[in-house]
Amino acid sequence: MERSTPKRLAALCFCTALAGSAYALEMDATGKVTLEGRAFFDDGAYPEQSQNSNLSVTIEPDLYWETDDRNHTFYFKPFLRLDQHDDERTHADIRELSWTYYQGDWELRAGLRKVFWGVTEFQHLVDVINQTDGVEDIDNEEKLGQPMINLSLVRDWGIVDLYLLPGFRERTFAGADGRLRGPLVVATNEAEYESGAGDHHTDVAVRWSHTIDAYDIGAHVFHGTNRDPILSPRVINGQTVLVPYYEQMTQFGVDLQATLDSWLWKAEVLWRDTDREDYWATQAGFEYTFYGINESDADLGVLLEYGWDERGTDATSPFQNDLSLGARLTLNDAQSSELLAGIIYDLDYDSTTFQIEASRRLGAQWKVSLDLRYFDANDTRDPLTAFNDDSHIQLTIERYF
Repeated sequence: MERSTPKRLAALCFCTALAGSAYALEMDATGKVTLEGRAFFDDGAYPEQSQNSNLSVTIEPDLYWETDDRNHTFYFKPFLRLDQHDDERTHADIRELSWTYYQGDWELRAGLRKVFWGVTEFQHLVDVINQTDGVEDIDNEEKLGQPMINLSLVRDWGIVDLYLLPGFRERTFAGADGRLRGPLVVATNEAEYESGAGDHHTDVAVRWSHTIDAYDIGAHVFHGTNRDPILSPRVINGQTVLVPYYEQMTQFGVDLQATLDSWLWKAEVLWRDTDREDYWATQAGFEYTFYGINESDADLGVLLEYGWDERGTDATSPFQNDLSLGARLTLNDAQSSELLAGIIYDLDYDSTTFQIEASRRLGAQWKVSLDLRYFDANDTRDPLTAFNDDSHIQLTIERYF
């Protein structure tokens, strides 16, 4: 079971701030319920994966309070997924539970929050604050809430964010019955840490960001527990499993975006240092948009990015030497119809990942999405081969309230 210290800390921050507020609160409650269905093209690669289809339901309320002087805001976003087959994917989490105080040229935020850093499309290289919710998907898009105290200072020469991050969230992984996993199940309850404080280690981070004409620049330093665990095989109770090990690390990173007419140039660069290794990595590319194609309201964006990791084929990241090409079609209609298609080609292993994401609103309260993901990997050294039998199509129906 997951340790509850971060959630208790966030709840304490929230309740303390709420109790200390002497102002009337205005509340806004929204949210959504989602039905997700996946159909796999092939049988599962491993004996426990008996299903070729899967259904799940999520409930995700959004509760927002604001004091009448607008200096204090409170935000609560719980999350619950019920999955048909994978017990690990059936889980509850607090995505955010936070208090924010606004005062002139500075802001103070405390509680469980999600913070996103980065500009590139296919890989968010410098996004380091929040832990990945790995049972949701393998694209590292979904994140767990991180306990934090964040002081944000707004100056003419940029915004400085100072982070104190007490407590660590372990990455989640699919269970034995789940699809989109490797041959060995990850034993999350056996997690080990380099720090003697374990998941109670306090991390720190500083980020500076600024906009100069057409250029958006960010730079950061992070020191603390590495969000990416090392997975090592071990025999436990007669079964071979993967045990996560979380190192301490220092990371320096830069993200840059330039908006030049129809061009959007993007780059992320990091240097990461641990006791085991230090290395450079980058993700860079561009997006060019054709506006009003065929004299319509639709826009078409073409994306190209390259991901490089100094460790080469020893890298734990799948983007060690990868070329990514995509297209984004936005109809700009009342239904917010969009389509994104992308292909990632690994230059080392000659493997391919292809994905299509399409979505459209149906009225004011409904949204339907259709996703297709296809894996093609033949080199046994390539980690992508673990998903060769997991190509699938996914239909998602969302009801907003």
